[in-house]
Amino acid sequence: MGWAVGADTMWHDPALDWQLDANIQTFQVSRDGKHDDTIALQRMIDSGIGSIHLPRGTYRITKPLVVNLDKVGVTSIVGDGTARIMMEGAGPAIKFVGTHEGSADPKTVKENVWRKQRMPLVEGIEIVGQHNEADGIEAVRTMQLTISRVVIRHVRHAVHLTERNRNVAILGCHFYENRGVGVYLDDVNLHQINITGSHISYNQGGGVVSYKGNTRNIQISGCDIEANVQNVMIDSGDAKYGTAEVAITGCTLQHSGGPNSANVRYVGADPAGERCWGLVTIANNIISDVETNIDIQKARDVVVTGNTISSGYKYNLRVEDSSNVVIGANAMGRNAPYKDDDTCDNLVLFRNCDDGTVNGLHVHRVLRAEAGIILDRCRRFHVTGCTVLDCDNAGILLKDVNDSLVSGNLLSNKIEGSENWQALKVVGGQGNVVAP
Repeated sequence: MGWAVGADTMWHDPALDWQLDANIQTFQVSRDGKHDDTIALQRMIDSGIGSIHLPRGTYRITKPLVVNLDKVGVTSIVGDGTARIMMEGAGPAIKFVGTHEGSADPKTVKENVWRKQRMPLVEGIEIVGQHNEADGIEAVRTMQLTISRVVIRHVRHAVHLTERNRNVAILGCHFYENRGVGVYLDDVNLHQINITGSHISYNQGGGVVSYKGNTRNIQISGCDIEANVQNVMIDSGDAKYGTAEVAITGCTLQHSGGPNSANVRYVGADPAGERCWGLVTIANNIISDVETNIDIQKARDVVVTGNTISSGYKYNLRVEDSSNVVIGANAMGRNAPYKDDDTCDNLVLFRNCDDGTVNGLHVHRVLRAEAGIILDRCRRFHVTGCTVLDCDNAGILLKDVNDSLVSGNLLSNKIEGSENWQALKVVGGQGNVVAP
């Protein structure tokens, strides 16, 4: 305690050198959308007043506004929803730079981080890109970055997290029509990020993307994420520590439908390409209208339950090279008003997987496929209590499946012209107990 008090008294907070009512007029910020406000706004940030309040207006900038937290102290850039920052240069409109090198464990957070850097905040503003290499907000080595009620559009990446960050919160935001990614975890060491109640749409590089890095605790809840080609893409790539502990709950994920599009794509491979990372929950979402609705690759310990999943151009669910995957009660079918019979196959496929449980799954009208549910070269699977209705060719196909139990399923086809349809088709394999 004595050390902490001493450290506090050694640092002079620059905000004490200013009157409490210091504002944009004090620093001669024009906000008219014509004059370049970069120097004036940077001077305001560097002053250390901390509270950067932007009233209604258009703030034209041509270089990143850099917030060196250890130098200027805790800082917020806030408006009431009426301020617009026009970024006409390359790089992020706002860049927070901290010094946090620890984890989320309090014992690893140094006193200068709590005193000068905690919870950098952006709230209630709009950022619009006017340069091909403009970004929205970038953060490096921050603790408790919070972005709330912010609109970011026409940039490259809306939120770009690099190097190391901890305990990020993104709430009630709109990341719309950007050339890159809505929320980009770019080979970052990051544990704990909550993305809540936000619209993330029409971003050409993806909605929420985590690539490589060392990432844990990604929580995406209550969001509308659509038309991003890959709405949620989490790929450990060749990262040593990978990405795990992911929850996607209560969201609407839909649209794009282009080649290789997916609503949720999770790749859990380690550097050797082996299935490694997981601990993923995908629950209680509305998911539709892409090439592959849920795509699980080289992962382990994944749960998919309580979702409505439809209009998968090729797959409603594809799971490959994975272990310990549990598929619970999901509705995977067609809704007649959407008229997708000619465009969507809706296949459910498990290929080269071990140790899986499929229970209570409802599959309806899989077309142009060998069966409604296909298990191909899988081992130790338990498939029970499923309902598979009116699918082309067969209800369930087991192809070279070993040591599995398939029982207690309702397999039926009442479509006219389905005389050659089979409820359960078995090709090869051994050691199975099979009773539809």
